[in-house]
Amino acid sequence: MTFFKTKKFIIISIVVMILVITNIVTSSLGPSNNEASKFNSELSYRSNLGKCPTRPAGTMALQVVKIFEQSHSLRDVKEKILTEKWSDKYFVSDYKIQYDPYSKVLDLNLNCPEPLMKVQIYKNNGADSYEAILVDNGQLLDPTYEALLRSEKKLTHDLPYLALPLGEMEDKVQSDVTNLVKEMRTGLRSKLSEVILNDNKELTIILSINGHPSSVFMGPDEWGEKIGKLDKIVNYMELKEKIPAIINLTNSKKVVVKFKDKF
Repeated sequence: MTFFKTKKFIIISIVVMILVITNIVTSSLGPSNNEASKFNSELSYRSNLGKCPTRPAGTMALQVVKIFEQSHSLRDVKEKILTEKWSDKYFVSDYKIQYDPYSKVLDLNLNCPEPLMKVQIYKNNGADSYEAILVDNGQLLDPTYEALLRSEKKLTHDLPYLALPLGEMEDKVQSDVTNLVKEMRTGLRSKLSEVILNDNKELTIILSINGHPSSVFMGPDEWGEKIGKLDKIVNYMELKEKIPAIINLTNSKKVVVKFKDKF
């Protein structure tokens, strides 16, 4: 009798193990339609759009949620972002997406670059030109980006202009000019009106100081060092209430300042 009880117990144990193993295998193959529907109804998400314009960044966030609901895979989401270039399409420079399976919350953190300058790239001796926005990661974006930020009052100050010939618009030039503007003290950057790069890669900066223009000739090199000197000159001249019409920093070891007789 004890033998049959033991045999019965063993059979029941085997059946339970088979059911457990079957359930594990089924789960590893992915959720059924009912399970997927239950998953989607329980899923919630939080989004932080940072400095981004709401409309494009919000659209990207919804796209991310949609893809995740379909596949329940962050890997699929990442592949979609990369293959369809969502970062470029929606002006997103940085993103972090996480999912907590316990709380069933999808956490999205998106951020967008800071616009630095309006860029006017000209060709055919200035007869033709097109515009873009230079942002703090050195990229050029469509002017629509500025319009979107202004419509939401996330950009309220005027952007200075950068003018340069088409042949000079290369990665190094973009990087050099971007770093130059980013390294400017906020007070000096606020006076920046226009930056001009000619065919010889000589840089000229136009400042607006108390409503008066001041031309700064920077030459073709050592821009970072010269910006430091320019900042000191502008500070000193403002204290003296004298606005130079020309500041020549072409030779970094010799500074030439010229004034107009009258403004």
